[in-house]
Amino acid sequence: MRGSVLDIFLVFLRLGCTSFGGPIAHIGYFRAEFVTKRQWLTEATFADLVGLCQFMPGPASSQTGMGIGLLRGGPLGMLAAWIGFTLPSALAMTLFGLGVGLIGGDLSHAGWLRGLKLVAVAVVAQAVWGMARTLSNDRERATMTVIACLICLAFPSSGGQVAAIALGGIAGVMVLPRVAPALRAEDALVPRIKLPVAVVLLVLFFVLLIGLPWLAAIAGSGFVRLVNAFYLAGSLVFGGGHVVLPLLQQTMVAPGWVAPDTFLAGYGATQAMPGPIFTFAAFLGAVETPAPNGIPGAIVATVAIFLPSFFLVGGLLPFWDRLRHRLGVQAAMRGVNAAVVGVLLAALYNPIWTSTVHSPAEFGFGLVAFLLLTLWASPPWMVVLVGAAAGDLLGAFGLLG
Repeated sequence: MRGSVLDIFLVFLRLGCTSFGGPIAHIGYFRAEFVTKRQWLTEATFADLVGLCQFMPGPASSQTGMGIGLLRGGPLGMLAAWIGFTLPSALAMTLFGLGVGLIGGDLSHAGWLRGLKLVAVAVVAQAVWGMARTLSNDRERATMTVIACLICLAFPSSGGQVAAIALGGIAGVMVLPRVAPALRAEDALVPRIKLPVAVVLLVLFFVLLIGLPWLAAIAGSGFVRLVNAFYLAGSLVFGGGHVVLPLLQQTMVAPGWVAPDTFLAGYGATQAMPGPIFTFAAFLGAVETPAPNGIPGAIVATVAIFLPSFFLVGGLLPFWDRLRHRLGVQAAMRGVNAAVVGVLLAALYNPIWTSTVHSPAEFGFGLVAFLLLTLWASPPWMVVLVGAAAGDLLGAFGLLG
């Protein structure tokens, strides 16, 4: 599974411009693009990668994209995937930060944004439906999917998601070993990073995690302070997405580096952005009071918050590939994959459905988007554009909340 770095960059750049709806929706967009359309990965390999990234701290959807880039194009492919997927929203959030005093208004009720969120509901529903047909197509794994969904609904946090996936792996070992199939050649997960390099990456992750707070305390450098703040945020948050926002608020607002109103303005803007929510770091780096701020601050903050993900994806994937070939691990991964479907199903309900669908018109909007994506096999980017235009039109007539 090899491809040019430029191709990887261009595909992820388009996804970075059109993938609205948050981390779970991003996984749906990735599946549609790389499993269904381009067939860069099989369903099983994609689910294995998603399962691994759910266990890592940091932005799960961005890490999944990095993993796809690494599998497709090596280390440069991973970098190209990250830049392509991150650049549009990071650039937009930086510009918003530089002009925050000139831009106002509440974006949350904009018709086009409502349309995009409803399309995201359909994208996630399509991903859940497609993955369930492959990964939960017998009564044992379907039961694991439902149990994982119930756990996530009862404990709606990143801890609940990790627990559901872990229990899925345990259940897979207990129930599925006798039917665990050998991995097919097309299911190979070869990241093209040698084990010694992977070990170095993992060591660097922990060295910076432990050393940066100490260095920031004694150096008194604004640059080191900023790197430390955002590296820790990218290293310590499980679940990614909105989970990182309370930590960033404590890190940036409590010391007085960013005003509370400014923080809230940036938070509101993230709701209108495609791509990873972690690019909120670009806004905070641009608007913080102490130097570095502005464009240099935005670049430093963005790189620092994603840097742990490079170490973890590059460091863990080679070991993950070796473990996957063991029969017991394959059984565990089948359970994990079934649990991942349950996690996505729970997320489809809360927060995606509960925060988006509030009226019959909105339900019908999402249903049409689901029809276009599934039976009509329309490209997701086209449905996104149609959804934004239709949302703006219907919003003007007061038909969307």
